[in-house]
Amino acid sequence: MKPRVKHYPISVELYHIMAERGTFAPDERVELIDGEIIEMSPIVSRHARVVNFLSEFLNRGFSDRFIVSVQNPIVITDDSEPQPDIALLERRADLYIDELPSGKDVALVIEVCDSTVAFDRSRKLPKYAAASIPETWLIDLESEHIEVHFSPKETAYGVVKIYLRGENAVSETLTALNLPVSDILG
Repeated sequence: MKPRVKHYPISVELYHIMAERGTFAPDERVELIDGEIIEMSPIVSRHARVVNFLSEFLNRGFSDRFIVSVQNPIVITDDSEPQPDIALLERRADLYIDELPSGKDVALVIEVCDSTVAFDRSRKLPKYAAASIPETWLIDLESEHIEVHFSPKETAYGVVKIYLRGENAVSETLTALNLPVSDILG
């Protein structure tokens, strides 16, 4: 008889307890998605460059209104705490000292993908849409394009625009966010 495999989903609360008790190595890159602890891919130089470029641009143009959060967690549901590459958070004086930001605090999420594009598109984007995050950018380094997802519905974004080299990626919700794709991709 084949043994039965039972899946025990992990809550954000248990995930935090595990982290506090040293379950994960200090340099271990993990995030919680749908109750599963997911090992994140290592950050390679091109990925880091895109995140740094966008972080600089967003800090220059949006820091009066938003906190530019780089590779930090946001709580989406009781069983999901992704760490997007960049999140624009509603500015708060306490900088979220007593709680992590949630979907209602996020104006924009940016995911920079090389080998994780399918996972990000199928697992993370539906979570962002369900949390009513107004807009998510998926920067696909392998295909060299930028997807701007907006108009969140229950588990998907209603509209997706794709921008290629030679075009400007344009935000649908933040009018000042308009950048050449070639500048973003490097």
